[in-house]
Amino acid sequence: MQIHETKAKIEAILFAAGREVSKNEIMLALELSSDEIDEIINVMQSDYNNKDRGIELIKINDSYQLCTKKDMYEYIYPVLDKRNKPNLSTAALETLSIIAYNPKITRAEIEAIRGVSADACVYKLLEYGLITEAGKIDLPGKPMSYKTTGEFLKMFGYSSLNDLPELPRYKLDENKQIVIDDLIEENETKEGPAEAPSPKREEAENFKENN
Repeated sequence: MQIHETKAKIEAILFAAGREVSKNEIMLALELSSDEIDEIINVMQSDYNNKDRGIELIKINDSYQLCTKKDMYEYIYPVLDKRNKPNLSTAALETLSIIAYNPKITRAEIEAIRGVSADACVYKLLEYGLITEAGKIDLPGKPMSYKTTGEFLKMFGYSSLNDLPELPRYKLDENKQIVIDDLIEENETKEGPAEAPSPKREEAENFKENN
């Protein structure tokens, strides 16, 4: 295998595609094995990490894409797009976090967790392409569910949702309020640490019924 020639072919594929290209597509185009693709991609990523390169090769789930480096954004955005730079409010970031940790969650469940309407945030996240519809849930009314997209992974620098930070450890006090890490550590040896749960559909329904 001529690695330099193969690197050039993969680079050409990714550049011309202008999108995420799956490993299977590259394997079929070049008639190479998965291990061979992994080896070459790793070399290419190291090459692009040099400070004199303005692009990088990122992995998104089981796909790859050529992108400009984040620190080049301020020079590229004024040339390619005259709109105001997109930004996310605290409420939108909270909503996005809930969806990221709970794929296929409904709007009602998001609102039950946050305690306020999520309509505006969901519409904005859909507009930015950070979330997408994930199909209807088998619940009364057949509500639509949502999940994050590859754009979300690219924006926050993750290869997959498995790279998300772990949720903080927690315990509940006598008033059913969450006690965070520094208070847990005092009682860790007695009770052992717990992991913060992902809000489940049943919990969301109970929240709505009790409030």
